[in-house]
Amino acid sequence: MSEAVISAFNWVPDFAKGLVRDLRIRWACEEIGKSYTTHLLNAREPRDEEYRKWQPFGQVPAFEENGLRLFESGAILLYLGDEDERLLPGDAEARWAATSWLIAGLNSIEPLAQRAVTYDVFHADKDWSKDARASIDELIRSRLAGLSEALDDKEWLAGSFSVADIVMVTVLRILRHCDLLDEYPNLAAYKARGEARPAFQRALAAQLADFEDQPTTPA
Repeated sequence: MSEAVISAFNWVPDFAKGLVRDLRIRWACEEIGKSYTTHLLNAREPRDEEYRKWQPFGQVPAFEENGLRLFESGAILLYLGDEDERLLPGDAEARWAATSWLIAGLNSIEPLAQRAVTYDVFHADKDWSKDARASIDELIRSRLAGLSEALDDKEWLAGSFSVADIVMVTVLRILRHCDLLDEYPNLAAYKARGEARPAFQRALAAQLADFEDQPTTPA
């Protein structure tokens, strides 16, 4: 049986360290003791044709195991969850609840969090940036309020810890550059619980260890 391979970057800007989506797959592997190696890419260079056969959009992560190649972090997590009930419950109701929350993290919250980063990090010096950011604050707060109400005082979203929590915790981490999460104490505590898990800490350390101190200059 071949070792799993996860694609990742060998360097990203400081604001993105600990946020690149390969962290999700590393975390899942750490939770179940699955060994893996990384296929490192230069984020500043175009991905070659061979990699795009694996990941059509040239993004990370992509995943390979025993000849099976997957892309998109949500799909990879569901694959890993299908292998191990520590990531995805065997009970049908809990399994579909976890799947629903995984998709909610990817579809309902992550795009808005990423837009906030786009305005705050990439366009902070633009005259229009502050108004653009303000225009989505209400929507972000609405989604976070819905998540907060659904989580309530539960430890995890779908009963036991699952891939849904891997996605949602990493999505909430995208907002670490601002104070939006402070408005929802149970979400801040939920994120902190996820980050405190030993498997998360190992995954984060592994991702950071793969980053070079300086970016490689494209030829």
